[in-house]
Amino acid sequence: MTDPNAQNAPGMPLRQQSWRHAWLTLGATPPARLFDELVARYSEPQRRYHTLQHLDECLEKLVPARALAEHPDEVELALWFHDAIYELQRHDNELQSALWAQREMLAAGAAPEAAERVHGLIMATRHSALPEAPDERLLVDIDLAILGAGRVRFEDYERQVRAEYDWVPEGLFRARRREMLQGFLARPAIYGTEVFQARLEAQARENLRWSIAQLADQA
Repeated sequence: MTDPNAQNAPGMPLRQQSWRHAWLTLGATPPARLFDELVARYSEPQRRYHTLQHLDECLEKLVPARALAEHPDEVELALWFHDAIYELQRHDNELQSALWAQREMLAAGAAPEAAERVHGLIMATRHSALPEAPDERLLVDIDLAILGAGRVRFEDYERQVRAEYDWVPEGLFRARRREMLQGFLARPAIYGTEVFQARLEAQARENLRWSIAQLADQA
């Protein structure tokens, strides 16, 4: 494995750069095992969408948007942990991921208030309520950026989600998936930051309408 704590160098993969930068900015030193543990989590066999591809796409979206964050290092670390725990038949993945992040941050020497904020950021990715704090809005926008992806990537994302839930009967999956996507489409705005609204809102709405129609046609 490339040492994630090694000095940045031209060509170093974004994943390693992000990991090192987030912890350095927080003034904390994580155990060497943690990087590998998280990579292993995102590589678990039950995952099809919530994988290293999703993590990398999120980290890429943060790069040009860092200036929107009040605590960009905390947003970055929250992205690393936001899907760290992902068991398909449990309903507290975000909570368990948030608790894990908080424990590791405290053990690594991060400030308690920073660890608490990261906990809150990860909990915002439950998407059960519209985020209000600026960093929560940015994190959620990054997590939902896939909805505004180009059509080829969006269709691939939809196939990945279905594959993740291949144990759910087809009719039930279509009904639940349609309900969830309609919920996003019904929002006054899917994205909470002006930057993501300008870049992705129109495409996201087009993608959602397309997917909802596909799900209805298959019913």
